[in-house]
Amino acid sequence: MGGCWMPVCLLGLVSLVVGAAAGSCAEAKLCCPGRDSACVVQKSSPNAVMQNPGDKPCYCDHACLKLGDCCDDFKEACGVLDCVVSGWGSWSVCDSECGPGAQTRSRLVERAAENGGKHCPQLVQHRGCQGSKCHRRNPKSALKEVALLLPAELSDVRHMNDSNDIRTNLRLQYRDDPEHDASKEYCVTFTVTKASKACYKESSLSELSEGSRVCVRCQMQALRRVLDWRCEGDGGTEAMITRWSMLSSPHCHGKWLRTKRTVADCDVALCQPRPHFIFV
Repeated sequence: MGGCWMPVCLLGLVSLVVGAAAGSCAEAKLCCPGRDSACVVQKSSPNAVMQNPGDKPCYCDHACLKLGDCCDDFKEACGVLDCVVSGWGSWSVCDSECGPGAQTRSRLVERAAENGGKHCPQLVQHRGCQGSKCHRRNPKSALKEVALLLPAELSDVRHMNDSNDIRTNLRLQYRDDPEHDASKEYCVTFTVTKASKACYKESSLSELSEGSRVCVRCQMQALRRVLDWRCEGDGGTEAMITRWSMLSSPHCHGKWLRTKRTVADCDVALCQPRPHFIFV
């Protein structure tokens, strides 16, 4: 035995066997609930001649998960399962259309923790966001708008140079752009509630007398992106009282009550055979 004294050699061999077996919860048949300092496995034999720092005892109680001194096979031997979660889902849409808001994302529990395993981590996350659809205005802001009008006869002037107008080329090239989408045109009907004296002096403006009902067309050229593709001064919503002014006769101005908005065909008897005015 190379000069090894027999009792010492046997003691060392026993120490190795005992240490290998004692370092395992399964071999030691130990699994203790909660915190139990008696649920310990001595890695080295108490009678070992040499004991290095790595031969510290390990534990098979559930407290070892927090203290970090579990035996290597504790989880497997004692059926300890950590919580398992899925990957993060996509972020939700910002809850604010304009200005500061919040977004959330979540993940699912694929397997719950068992026998003292690690609890599930955070399942929902939040983060700030900035809404960018700030072109949408509050309907009440329409009360501050003034509808600038021209006689409907002048609407044909807008199309006189269509064959050479660069806007025609843009409309053909960018058909999906709302700015060049003729289907967004519409008509609005109003009841005039107030008209200045200048409106009564011109026979061509007889439709703008108090109590009269008029139809005004919103053409593609007058659509405003900042107003969410409507004409400025159209009232925004029904039953709104707003102001109007004749661009061709600046002294003719007043107020009216919006009654109805129609589709592009202006399918209202009041708007046939053609509207009275157009928005500028």
